[in-house]
Amino acid sequence: MTLSGSSLHARDLAGFFGLVALLVASTPSQAATVPSSSAIPVVFTRTVEAGRDKPGEVVTAKTTQVVLLPGGRVLRDGSTLIGHVVESRPFVFNPAPYAVQTPSALSIHFDQIVENGHKIPVSLSVRALSSFSATHEATVPSYLDETDWVGTRVLVGGDRYYGLDKQVMSPEGNVVGYARKQGVFARLVANDYADFHCDGTDTEQSVGIFSANACGLYGFSTNYMPENGSKKGGTFTLESRQHTVKLYAQSAALLQVIESE
Repeated sequence: MTLSGSSLHARDLAGFFGLVALLVASTPSQAATVPSSSAIPVVFTRTVEAGRDKPGEVVTAKTTQVVLLPGGRVLRDGSTLIGHVVESRPFVFNPAPYAVQTPSALSIHFDQIVENGHKIPVSLSVRALSSFSATHEATVPSYLDETDWVGTRVLVGGDRYYGLDKQVMSPEGNVVGYARKQGVFARLVANDYADFHCDGTDTEQSVGIFSANACGLYGFSTNYMPENGSKKGGTFTLESRQHTVKLYAQSAALLQVIESE
């Protein structure tokens, strides 16, 4: 049987466009990976309150600086993280004498990062979490004395850098990171908080407003974090035995990628 030139042309075009469609569909999934242990600094975009926000309701945050990835790829500043409420329990005071108060609890799990229109599935633990007030303090310069006319940026956890000197110094005087055009970067330093451990890294990570050794809660006077997500597949929990847990908008977190279960 003989095929006409027009039939061959149509078949060739169909094959070409089919290949293009396959490449377009596969490229985001192949590129859309974030290595384990990568740090992602974010700020929460709305207030989440235990009891008011029910399980399943959406929680969003945005990256606060560029996150550098292997192969020259980046997560852009302002990329969206999407999660949901897992547990939501308000505080109810038990007036019985010597009663042990049942804590208010708020559990959140982040599922994906949306970057440049692509959805990247991810599991994340919370390395450090700062309240709205602690976050604000770390975003504005502190003028430590009369010679500090440019201002010193004191990061959450105690590290600092002078406005004109891009070396980030620990309270002990060690260089632990660098403030560059794209943000603040450091090799994470191992530390412990309550019931969980924060590992160090051999590679430089994006840390935003956080110190290299930041681990746990900052600025939360009556809240505690019994689980940061590293042992529960990315679900972290805040609890309080004194009031209903609220995670206010503009609170910040240094998240860290964990292996998916």
